Amino acid sequence: MPGTDPAEAMRIVLGELPDLPHLAELPARGPGADLTGRTAALLIDLPVETTPTGWRFAGRPGRDLSRARGLLSADLDALEETAGGYRGPLKVQVCGPWTMAATIELARSQEPVLADPGAVADLTASLAEGIRAHVDEVRKRVPGAQVLLQLDEPSLPAVLAGSVPTASGLNRVPAPEETGAEAGLRAVADAARAFTVVHCCAPEVPFGMIEAAGMQAVSLDLSLLRRDEEDGLAEIVEAGLGILAGAVPATAPGAAERGGPQLPEPSATARRVVELWRRMGWPVASGAGRGGVAGQMVLTPACGLAGASPGYARAALAHCREAARLLPELIEEG
Repeated sequence: MPGTDPAEAMRIVLGELPDLPHLAELPARGPGADLTGRTAALLIDLPVETTPTGWRFAGRPGRDLSRARGLLSADLDALEETAGGYRGPLKVQVCGPWTMAATIELARSQEPVLADPGAVADLTASLAEGIRAHVDEVRKRVPGAQVLLQLDEPSLPAVLAGSVPTASGLNRVPAPEETGAEAGLRAVADAARAFTVVHCCAPEVPFGMIEAAGMQAVSLDLSLLRRDEEDGLAEIVEAGLGILAGAVPATAPGAAERGGPQLPEPSATARRVVELWRRMGWPVASGAGRGGVAGQMVLTPACGLAGASPGYARAALAHCREAARLLPELIEEG
C-alpha cells in the first residue's frame, strides 16, 4: 500500500476488503519496509544489513535489522488495533525463499545467496522458522483469523531459467534443480501450517512447479499471461488450485494521471475474467474445481499498490470487490 501510516493503511484494507483483508506493507517508509528487508526481519540467526544496492548477510545484528524489525512490529500493532476482533480469512505476505536468495548478497562477497547452495539451504531453514513464528504471532494478535500465507516470488521465473546475474553482471547463476526449487517452497509453506499462495507478478509463471511444490493457490498478473501459457493455468485450475487473478492495474493508467478515467467499469473486469475462464475450456458455473469461476478465483490488483496514489489504491481495492460481486451475475447471463 502507499503511504507511511500502518494504522491508516489497515483501516483502508479492512474497509475495502472486509471478506479477505491482508496485513498491509508500506515500502515508502524506506529500507526495512521493502520486500526483501521486511522478510529479512523474520530470519532466525541470519542477520542482514543494507548495502548501496540492497541487502546482504551480516556478521551480527545491527541498526538496519533493528529498524526492519521495528517497522514490522509497528505493522503488527496496527493490525491488532484495527482487526483484533476480526473473524475470517486474513492474508499475510512474505518474500519467498527463491526471491530472497536472488536479492540478498553473501556476507563476504557481492554474489547473491543463490550462488551458494549451502547458503540457500541455511536461508530456507531460517526463513521457514521465522515464518512459523510470524504466522503464530498473527494468530495470537487476531485469534479469529484463518491465516493465508502469500509467498511473493517475483524472481522465481528468473531463478528457474538460470538468468539471475552474478555480481559482475557478466555471468548468470545456474538454475537450481527443479526438485530443489520445489522443496524450498514446500519447506516454508509446511512451517506456516497455513493455506499458501505463491504470488508471481512476472512473465512465465511456473504453474507446474508451484503445483508440484504443494501450494494451494497461485497469484498472477493477467496482463502478462500469454495465450500459450493458458494451458498451464488451465492445468492447475483442473487440479483444484485457487487463482488470485491480477485483473486491475497496480498503478493508474496514463489517462488517469491526466485527469481521465482511472478504471474501467467493474463489469468489464469481471467479464474479462469469465472470458478467460471460458477460453481455457472450463465451465463457469458450479462443477469445476471448487465451484466454477466464482468459487475458485479471487480478483486482485495485478501487483502491490505501493506505487499508486492513495486515492487510486482505495479505488482499485473497491473495484476488485465490486467486480467479484458481479461474477455470479455475469455467469448466469451466459
